[in-house]
Amino acid sequence: MAKVFFSSARIKKWKYTDSMPGKLELLLKQINLNNYFEKDEWVAVKTHLGSEGAHRIIRPIFLRKVVNVLKEVGAKPFITDTVRIKGLDYLEVANNNGINHLSAGVPVVLADGLYGNDNIMVPSGEILGEIAVASVIYDVPAMVVCSHIKGHIQAGYGGAIKNVAMGGISSSHRHCGWKCGRGAMHTIGEGTLIWDGEKCELCLQCQEICPLETIKFENELFSYNSDDCWRCGRCTRVCPSGALTIPGDDERFVRSLAEAAKAVLSTFKPNKVLYINFLTEIQPECDCMPCADVPVIQDQGILISDDIVAIEQATVDMLLKTRPLPQSAAEELQLEAYDILFSLTKKPYKLQIEEAERLGLGSRQYELIEI
Repeated sequence: MAKVFFSSARIKKWKYTDSMPGKLELLLKQINLNNYFEKDEWVAVKTHLGSEGAHRIIRPIFLRKVVNVLKEVGAKPFITDTVRIKGLDYLEVANNNGINHLSAGVPVVLADGLYGNDNIMVPSGEILGEIAVASVIYDVPAMVVCSHIKGHIQAGYGGAIKNVAMGGISSSHRHCGWKCGRGAMHTIGEGTLIWDGEKCELCLQCQEICPLETIKFENELFSYNSDDCWRCGRCTRVCPSGALTIPGDDERFVRSLAEAAKAVLSTFKPNKVLYINFLTEIQPECDCMPCADVPVIQDQGILISDDIVAIEQATVDMLLKTRPLPQSAAEELQLEAYDILFSLTKKPYKLQIEEAERLGLGSRQYELIEI
């Protein structure tokens, strides 16, 4: 049975060891990193660098603690993520969010290059066929996946599986474009954006949020460059009138996350990947959006495991016991059910965990060890 180590966010003693950074150190030492990483071995610390306006990412202090403990065992870590917006802009976002060489003590590297198309095609299963794994993640021998737990408008829940799947895959491929990248998960068929001019309020929010600036309005008519578009879906998310839509299949998308995660993890040898889930500042949106709503669930703590399925199941089990926070989107919708993330999005998010188990990535049976 997989072991999942946990430390609560509650502080009951006015001591450093009872603080969240202190508890993270204890968790990392409890799991014994020497069992996973070797001296001089390069280790990718995979996280989400956030967006301009999205500040509820994993705080730099926690990333620094992970880096420091990896250095103590002689490993050579670096922080990484794949391109979410234009590469240079994303590095600036990371710096503005406090994630840089000075704060973390290690370089911050874009895993798929400045242009987001530096990747290797890897077999990924019956839904996706094969998909573009970021070259740095493909090549690096070991990884620590640091995931900020949150809601997600399409996945319903964003944790370690989504972090590995969406964050380990490039936005596009040099030759086959978005169809080999994250867009393959986001859409079905051609993934064509559909604009309804009668509904459109010409608020231009879709144009403003497009990470590639590919959306244009000329003479009040919508257009976009289909070849450049990553199919990230941000434009459809922010449209207040429903004038902009993109074909999608919630169940297929959630299952494809598990497939993509398997493709990414297939590039590592056994016992070379650890997972840390931060159940803090649990907001309803992905950290890709240009803002961050108030948390809908109280901070729970930190989980660590070497089993991606077990840690996700433990995380969800913990969230199912929580109540909506006041003055949040959860309270605004007068949610009574304790499955707050499902109530907010109506997405079958648990399928990603079930599918990951079916694909052999781990077990939903776990032993929770509180530190």
